[in-house]
Order: sequence, then structure tokens, then C-alpha cells
Amino acid sequence: MSKSEVVFISTPGSIGNLVPLVEFAQLLVNHDPRFHATILTITMPQRPAINTYIQSRAAASATSINFLHLPIVDPLAEDENQSYLAYLSLLIEKHKPHVKHAIADLMSSAESNRVVAFFVDMFCTSMIDVANELEIPCYMYFASPATFLSFMFHIPVLDAEISDDFGDLDTELTIPGFANSTVLPTALLSKKGDTYPCYLSHTARYKEPKGIVVNTFKELEPHALSSLSTSHVPRVHAIGPVVDLNGPAQWQDPDLYESVVKWLDDQPPSSVVLLCFGSMGSLSGPQVREIAFGLERAGFRFLWALREPPKSAMYLPSDPANVDEVLPHGFLERTCKLGLVCGWVPQVKILAHQAIGGFVSHCGWNSILESLWYGVPIATWPIYAEQQMNAFEMVKELGLAVEIRLDYREGSDLVSAEEVERSIKSLMDGDHVVRTKVKDMREKSRGALMENGSAYKALEGLIEELMPKI
Repeated sequence: MSKSEVVFISTPGSIGNLVPLVEFAQLLVNHDPRFHATILTITMPQRPAINTYIQSRAAASATSINFLHLPIVDPLAEDENQSYLAYLSLLIEKHKPHVKHAIADLMSSAESNRVVAFFVDMFCTSMIDVANELEIPCYMYFASPATFLSFMFHIPVLDAEISDDFGDLDTELTIPGFANSTVLPTALLSKKGDTYPCYLSHTARYKEPKGIVVNTFKELEPHALSSLSTSHVPRVHAIGPVVDLNGPAQWQDPDLYESVVKWLDDQPPSSVVLLCFGSMGSLSGPQVREIAFGLERAGFRFLWALREPPKSAMYLPSDPANVDEVLPHGFLERTCKLGLVCGWVPQVKILAHQAIGGFVSHCGWNSILESLWYGVPIATWPIYAEQQMNAFEMVKELGLAVEIRLDYREGSDLVSAEEVERSIKSLMDGDHVVRTKVKDMREKSRGALMENGSAYKALEGLIEELMPKI
């Protein structure tokens, strides 16, 4: 039986954007068997881990989701004066002819009745042109929180009102999606360079899609979602939490995963603090040493996913070749009965383990949703992207996290060992109010996806838009 096709495209090179988009595609085809999904992928040779993920995911969902690799375009020069976002935006723009050709082929295929929607993500807005040319309904899939979506809609307003750099302002900025004034992402503190114009260019097109699907749920972000519903923006569908509960355990080194789990199995329940800063997160040598001293002083069991900074923004961090060289002398010997230092781990699988009692996180939105799903409280250590805003929301807006820093960013003063010690003690043994609220949100996150839950109803509403009843 032929099925209706739904097409997706994600920002290249970003595992944090791709994984939730794939999971949403899977959610859609699982919920309604009339759909088949095709995910268009743009290859970045600098990030082979993403290709490994795609190969694994394609094998696991061969009948319901097709991964279609777009042809390689002429390589872009890596200009040291060009920001990473500007590089990606140009790379995406150059793929427009290939995307148009791929979707046109799907539309003419005998195996598909019709292409009913084209989902683009937050930085693939140039692909809206392709949807318009082919007369296909275009939707945006937004893998970040509703607060950040509200902020993205508000950037042109701020730009028109404020001529100075936002980072130079003496007054705090109020964003409609936040109940309080908030912390801005690093990329938007300055209007100099090409990152800020890229954001403006993308946000200028956010009102064009027919609707926006956001990976959040009503019970988590009621204020932000309410503010969006009263704004002149496309209809917002809050269908989350969309979480990959298998994580990289299914496509990463199984021996590493098994050795980590074996160690966790020997630890008491809720006794271990996990330190993990995401697929793109890494810290400087001096900061790593402060963390080590803080962990040692705090005295709690720990699992630390330690990563080395990449050689450039085009690459992902890597596991240290020699851990001894980046840690204080004798640290591993002194803490051998207390903690475990390893490379990149399947974070979501680790969070699910009963031994994990707290999570020092970079506050990527996927990580936040994973931690809430398993009821593990966070201590906030934002690094890049919108993570400063996410950390602010979790601590100040929602009371679901403990603060280490809210405005940590590249070039910030080091977080001292004393700060690390104090925050970990608060996370693991101090703030019972936060822990109770996180446990409550765990139940709400699961309830949202159940039949008649808020996210379930939002997904049903989206499907009604895509496939209206005759």
C-alpha cells in the first residue's frame, strides 16, 4: 500500500539537531501507519560519528524511515574569519538544488501518493524556498525549548530597538517567553562579525512555515508556550519530550559502555554524580584541573566523561589520548575508589542507571529532557549555543536545577574548585526541593506522551493538519 511521504532535513554536523528530528520522524510514523518518512542528510566529512549514527539508525528503521544522502557539493573553504554558523548556512544553501531534485523524485514516485510536508530545522530556513517552489506545506522542527523559540522571534524586535551590542547594555532584557529577565547566548552578545546577521537572517523567516513543532511539553514550559500562542506566529505543536532512549549505546563502542555500566552496578543507588558536556562540549586544561580538585574535595562518587577540545569548530571533541596528562598529578590514584574518568559515554543510558543521583550538564536541551525523563537533577554548566538561556530557565524560571554558573561561556573566569565542590554538595545532598520537583516532572514528562496527554493531543492535532479527514 502506498503511503504519504513526510520529508525532513537537519542542520549538518549537529548530532543534537539530527537525533531528535529522527526520533520525531519515528514517532510520527509509529503513531500513524499512513506515513513514511524520508530524511535528507548533508554529509560533513569532519564529523564521521554522525555518519555512524545514520548507518545504525537506518538499519534499525529500514521499513518506516529512509535516509537519503544528498550529493556532495564542492567543498567550502574554511575561512578563519567566518563563523561556524555562517559556514553551515552557506553549506545548506548550496544543497538547495539537490534537495529540490530529491523531493521532486519522491513526488513522482509510484510508491508514494504524495509528499504531505517538508520539515526543516532552525538553521535550514533557506529550504523553505524549496517547499514553496514545489508547493509543499513547510513546517519547522525546533529541537530547542519554547523559551528559545520565543527569543528567536523577538530578535528582530530587539535589533530594531537597540543599536548597541546586547552584551554592553546596563539594563536586563525581557523576552516574552520568560517570566523574568534572562541570560543571552554568547553568539548574540555582539553584533560584530557574521554570526549575528546569520541569526537575523534565519529568524526573519520563522513566520513563513505553516506550523512549528517544538520538542517540549505543556507541563514543562507553560509560560513560554502560552506567550507563543498569543503571538502572531505559526501554530506551535508541543509534542515532546522526544528522547532517544537508546542513545549512542546502539552505535558506539560496546566495550566502553559495558565497562562503565559494570562500574555503576557496584555503586549504591543515587550515589554517583555524572559529569558530561555533550557531543560538542569540552573545557580547557586549567578548567579541567579545577573540576578535578572540586570533585576530590566534594567526596561524592563520580563518573566523568572527559573530552579534549577539537582542533577547529568543524570537528567534534575527542577522548583524551592520555588522561593523566590533563588531570592533576596523582588524581586518578587518589580517587580510584571514588570515581571513574572515561571518554564519551551513551549519556541517556547512563542517566537511566539507578546509581546516578545527579548530573553536571552543559544544559543542551536534549540532555535536559533526558535528565527529566529519568528524574535526575542537574547542576548547570552551559557552554555554547542557547545553553545559557536553558540554564537560566531551569534554575530561575522552573526551579528544576542547581546553579553552578548560568552565564559560563568561552572566555569566562574559571569555575573554581570551591564552586564545583559547593555545587556538587548542593546537588547531591542539599537541595531536596529541586530533587522533589524533578521527580514530579519525571511523571509529567511521561504522562504528556500517553493517550490524552498534552503531547499526544498536540501530535494528533498536527496529523490532522497534515492529513485532514475528507
